[in-house]
Amino acid sequence: RSDRRELPEETVNIVRSAFTGGLLGWLYGGVPAFRRARRDFIERSHGELFHSRVDALQSAQHAGLRSFIRYGWRWSWRIATFVAIFNTVSTGLSAYRNKTTVSNFAAAGAFTGALFRMHLGLQGLVGGSVFGTAFGIPAGGLLMVMQRVAGESLQEKRNRERRERYEQELAAW
Repeated sequence: RSDRRELPEETVNIVRSAFTGGLLGWLYGGVPAFRRARRDFIERSHGELFHSRVDALQSAQHAGLRSFIRYGWRWSWRIATFVAIFNTVSTGLSAYRNKTTVSNFAAAGAFTGALFRMHLGLQGLVGGSVFGTAFGIPAGGLLMVMQRVAGESLQEKRNRERRERYEQELAAW
């Protein structure tokens, strides 16, 4: 935390990206499951008697909603965890090396992919790291391009703020 009890911008960015990844994962897993469950319910319920059309539609919606929540949650926590670990490793490497490069993102992807596939043994570990590296390089390149388009990377911003803070403290002293 800083002197003003604020969290570092990198930490806030990791939390935001994990939350966004969780939402996207929920949609990715939940929307197809909702459609499939609703369609399956309609196909199975032709012999059932409902009090009204509204009751039948409501039952189909409930079946879809249950499936949306169940399968959306399964994808949500996995993607949020993947994004959080990936961003934590890449941000940590960038802060440690004091520069942002594609190799940071490749290493973060390899570590995260290997961690997620470690339970499958050595083959899973190697396959996960290869997949993670293949995912990390384009993701890192895209993030670096977006930072350039924005005009200032996080590293440049951090260095500029550090220099301004030093100049203010020097002038105050």
